[in-house]
Amino acid sequence: MAVLLETTMGDLVIDLYTEERPCACLNFLKLCKVKYYNYCLIYNVQRDFIIQTGDPMGTGHGGESIFFQLYGEQARFFEAEKVPRIKHKKKGTVSMVNNGSDQHGSQFLITTGENLDYLDSVHTVFGEVTEGMDVLMKINETFVGKDFIPYQDIRINHTALAKPWSWLSGNYVWIFSVQSERKRRVSNQAETWETVEM
Repeated sequence: MAVLLETTMGDLVIDLYTEERPCACLNFLKLCKVKYYNYCLIYNVQRDFIIQTGDPMGTGHGGESIFFQLYGEQARFFEAEKVPRIKHKKKGTVSMVNNGSDQHGSQFLITTGENLDYLDSVHTVFGEVTEGMDVLMKINETFVGKDFIPYQDIRINHTALAKPWSWLSGNYVWIFSVQSERKRRVSNQAETWETVEM
């Protein structure tokens, strides 16, 4: 499963770890499908470390998961998937940003450095950049000001799903329990996620 991010500096293709991180990938894919990331600012560029985006406000303090739109306030964030452990060992690793207490919303980062092991226990890896590394490095080299905000306005213009959701078989639906705010996967329900038409 892959997603195309069209940015103002060029295109990035992200392959998703749908088997290892089903909830994070579902969240990301659905946010892409509803065009949540369109015109999102890349607001944090730390050279040879990370670039960060996914907050519609462009501050790093906003955003919410797709589950918020489905289930309300109790599902604003979802619990981090930690098993199996996937490391931030190479450039182009894509991770959900931890919003505190191991909760994720819409913000994500892409590494521009290698062997960033100290991110492993904080942020959840759910994919990697497989095309457009030259674009990623061009963003990495941009000039930034205070708080690592780029002087140049760099945005995600558009997102496109590059392959159908064949991994989402069995009519799975993600359900949130109001009491625990934990996810569980239920199969063979009447409700299903729609398939993507390319």
